[in-house]
Amino acid sequence: MVLFGLGSLAPVVTGLAPYPSVVTSGVSSKHHFYCLTTYVIIRIMRKRGRIKVRKIKTWMLLLILVPLLFVDATLLRLDHVRMTELRTAVLDADEQDNDEEIAKKLEELKSFVFSNMVINVVEDNGEQKITFGTGPFYLEHQYIRHANRALEEAEKNLASDANPNGNIYALASETCRAQALANGWTWDNPNYINCMVSEIQKYPAADEIQDRIKASLPSTELYRHNYASPVWAPSLTGFFVLVTLIVIVVIFIRGIIWVVLELAIRFM
Repeated sequence: MVLFGLGSLAPVVTGLAPYPSVVTSGVSSKHHFYCLTTYVIIRIMRKRGRIKVRKIKTWMLLLILVPLLFVDATLLRLDHVRMTELRTAVLDADEQDNDEEIAKKLEELKSFVFSNMVINVVEDNGEQKITFGTGPFYLEHQYIRHANRALEEAEKNLASDANPNGNIYALASETCRAQALANGWTWDNPNYINCMVSEIQKYPAADEIQDRIKASLPSTELYRHNYASPVWAPSLTGFFVLVTLIVIVVIFIRGIIWVVLELAIRFM
């Protein structure tokens, strides 16, 4: 069996004898060093029988790497576009008063993100950062609807409360409803909610009432979603990325070996 070492190495017969002393005489010390190194590697790798080694040139790996990188970028882009479409579908459902549809779209988005490699660029405190997943997004309309329902429930509970100033909630509601009609606010508009809180604070015992209203409002964290994708997933994209990483590692190791051998030969 004929082996070729790194660089311009003379053929070495490695299957005929168990020791490196079989290296052909007359070969330079540099060639002897290459042969010895190759022989040691083969002896470590060989478990039984004869090993047939066929070397793939490094320049071939570089040629393979270029289209692999292009395929990786394309597939990662397609996964990102698909995630964006699913997230947009969630936000579109949020604009409609249909919690079941929102839950369905969220499940589709979560299922896709958890099973694919999704690279995304998000803004964090004014800085662009790369992350794996959807990045944070909010169901603003759903929160406003639920908060408005909570305010309506609070109105019913406070309607019978005794207060020297009368029904504080009714007085605030009367003022804010007039502003809502004048400004074209809907009853689930955040300006209407802020107006109600502001008007209630003008009356005595407003702190207690405000605390009761705040306690009835849902937490905003319940409407904040951020699904993280795995760094690597067993998908088509993941397969090509894995192959690309293997090729890069092989090229890197070959480069390290070449540098080490060149330095060792120079200082022999």
